[in-house]
Amino acid sequence: MTLLYGEPCYSHSETPMADKNQLYYGDNLDVLRRYVRDASVDLVYLDPPFNSRQDYNVLFAEKDGSRSSSQIHAFEDTWEWNLESQRAYEGIVETGGRVADAMRAFHTFLGNSDMMAYLAMMAPRLIELRRVLKETGSIYLHCDPTASHYLKILMDAVFGPQSFRSEVIWKRTSSHGNVSINYGDVTDTLLYYKRGERCTWNQIYLPYKAEHIASSFNRIDSSGRKYTSSDLRNPGVRPNLQYEYKGYKPHPNGWAVSRERMEQYEREGRLIFPKDKNGRIRLKRYLDEQPGEKIQNLWEDISPISSQAQERLGYPTQKPEALLERILKASSNEGDVVLDPFCGCGTTVQVAQKLNRRWIGIDITHLAIGLIKKRLSDAFGEEIRSTYEVIGEPTDVAGAAALAEQDKYQFQWWALGLVGARPAEQKKGADRGIDGRLYFHDNTKGDSKQILFSVKAGGVTVSQIRDLRGTLEREKAEIGVFLCFEAPTRPMMKEAAEAGFYKSPDGSSYPRMQIFTVEQLLQGKQVEYPRYARDNTFKQAPRSRGAAASNMNLPLELGTDEE
Repeated sequence: MTLLYGEPCYSHSETPMADKNQLYYGDNLDVLRRYVRDASVDLVYLDPPFNSRQDYNVLFAEKDGSRSSSQIHAFEDTWEWNLESQRAYEGIVETGGRVADAMRAFHTFLGNSDMMAYLAMMAPRLIELRRVLKETGSIYLHCDPTASHYLKILMDAVFGPQSFRSEVIWKRTSSHGNVSINYGDVTDTLLYYKRGERCTWNQIYLPYKAEHIASSFNRIDSSGRKYTSSDLRNPGVRPNLQYEYKGYKPHPNGWAVSRERMEQYEREGRLIFPKDKNGRIRLKRYLDEQPGEKIQNLWEDISPISSQAQERLGYPTQKPEALLERILKASSNEGDVVLDPFCGCGTTVQVAQKLNRRWIGIDITHLAIGLIKKRLSDAFGEEIRSTYEVIGEPTDVAGAAALAEQDKYQFQWWALGLVGARPAEQKKGADRGIDGRLYFHDNTKGDSKQILFSVKAGGVTVSQIRDLRGTLEREKAEIGVFLCFEAPTRPMMKEAAEAGFYKSPDGSSYPRMQIFTVEQLLQGKQVEYPRYARDNTFKQAPRSRGAAASNMNLPLELGTDEE
């Protein structure tokens, strides 16, 4: 999907610096090429959709190149070899260079398989992500064992093998009890690469484990503080630190500290002198002064999102906020720009806002965009809406009509998002008269009441209102809402009026059947229902603490670390 409704197209050199954070609807390849400037991003995190839970062998089956191109409509869709992926492959190969060489090698043994389609679609996106990264920037590609080995080779081709920093293994779930003929699949992979010679790096420490404290910090001095000790040997040969201290000679490599620092340590009671002058002076290291254990590339301490977790929003590929917090804290600073080109339910976006980073999020479904807007408002309050802009959504009736003509499901999701409703949980084509739902509470018991939605992109008739009334009765819902392009006819209005009112326990009344046109929705008209208690349509994101909802349009000076 490449059409961005009503938005100007800029070249890379013309794209203006945005004063606000940016949330884009559209194909991320198109958005990157049209809207994101060269060397303007400090950190990229991406978790590309890929359904690797199916039979592994299916991914390598040969496909007919004439198969029609499939749009990404929902989360469960997979890449498949078709004319679009064939064109993507040829486009990369024709440019030449390392990436072209890698793609030709992949094609030699993968053929026209779904795995090859996945790599063909990822290659140009990774090339664009390298372009938008600053020289001091980094990228984390989140994947699973099905494709991680291919993606690492592709990342080597795009960024250069010398840019590889680490392969982080995250234990994303607990053990599986249903594995009988294979090892349990419980990990994901994060491929971490840098853009240039230097990159932002902030060392992350973890608390010491109890067993480490018990075995290492097992001594207590006269102050009552736990400590361990270490030698003062210089790890490298530095002749200027070759001195005797109170009759004790240094290691052949020299002391690790200057004489002045050694004297300071002694005044503070931190030196341990051996009885034998041939022994080595040791330094006390107090437990309460240690930052902890330097984080390694095996992450077992970040739990997956359980079914009862407060932050769980019901999005199939949602990652825990703690995972993104660690990545952003390690590889970016306050004021830096963070980009997620497959932002899904918006975990990266929310964490970036919380940590005072600027952000760019891109997704190809209006369902995801609507969920992210709701999540940000839940986490930071309604004032957050003034700090970011949504680009690519219809802004007028003509844009909405174009979206409806191109993809009726995207139109439904967009229209439902305008009124805070969620799509009905049913398969496409299984239309039971319900396109969306919205839940609310209007009593102290916490009972959920529901509003049913029917969305029509074409012509409207009174029979559609009758159908919605019938569905309302069948589902025992409180209110029905009909969303449409055309103005309702007089018979439609009469049919809606005859449905009467829903009366809330507080005595207020609301029309049981409500009709809104797209034009009214764009003007901000909203569904009438009890609002004194928050709705329960989407699970509410927990309120974020720490960061204010600000533009952060004056980035701080970039911190870098030499390799």
